[in-house]
Amino acid sequence: MIYSNRHEWLAAKDKRVLLFGMSGLGKTWAADLLRDAGWFHYSVDYRIGTRYMGERIADNFKREAMKNPFLAELLRTDSVYIASNITFDNLAPLSTYLGKPGDPTKGGLPFEDYMYRQSEHREAEKFALLDTAHFIHRAQDIYGIENFICDSGGSICEVVEPDDPNDPILQALSQNLLLVWIEGSDAHTAELVERFDRAPKPMYYLPAFLASKWAEYRALKGVAEDKVDPDDFVRWTYAQALAHRQPRYAAMARNWGVKIRAQDLYRVRDAKGFTALIADALPE
Repeated sequence: MIYSNRHEWLAAKDKRVLLFGMSGLGKTWAADLLRDAGWFHYSVDYRIGTRYMGERIADNFKREAMKNPFLAELLRTDSVYIASNITFDNLAPLSTYLGKPGDPTKGGLPFEDYMYRQSEHREAEKFALLDTAHFIHRAQDIYGIENFICDSGGSICEVVEPDDPNDPILQALSQNLLLVWIEGSDAHTAELVERFDRAPKPMYYLPAFLASKWAEYRALKGVAEDKVDPDDFVRWTYAQALAHRQPRYAAMARNWGVKIRAQDLYRVRDAKGFTALIADALPE
């Protein structure tokens, strides 16, 4: 770790942190709070959706627009411009591109296409994570900002091997930032599942996990691939995905960083409180 104890962290003039954990536990909220206090905010998902998958996202919009004769003619003559308006707080264009597998009449993708998009996201996430060091330097060199917060995606644990001491992404990250797991409680997990049930959205999964759940779901429901209800499948998979990720997050914290509790993060009101919370997570 770049800060081996609380004294080094508190004394550091440049405090650099990467937050990881389940989506919905406060990573972006904390990053927004620190950005308002003058920290540089690097969003991995935003980087994925702009630098690495922006063209694919825009092409997906155009593909849908071409189904409309009126818009198709305007696109062919370059009379309209279609682009993604992705922001730190609105990543819908990225999740919409990922999509959900199943019945095409309900917006589902063929499973093969869905898996291909998943693989695109996996590679994009790896590159975006490795770009973190570049943005640390950029923040200091261009803007003169020393303190740095990296808001990672919930799927970070799926693109690294937490128990491998030679994992290249975790090595690169841990040399430049303190990795901090936001650990949720059982109550938080139940709340996230309930929230997801109300508004299911696409997300990234490990290929082997996803393939096994796809086969298990279809066997359980007795449906063909093109008859799977996309929303029902992702709802059914979500809680299992959270359980699958927990030990991977824990291994990342154990081997590469520290952990804080989500309920403690929620009590933070400013950068000073955040700094104190991280200090409490480090050894004396």
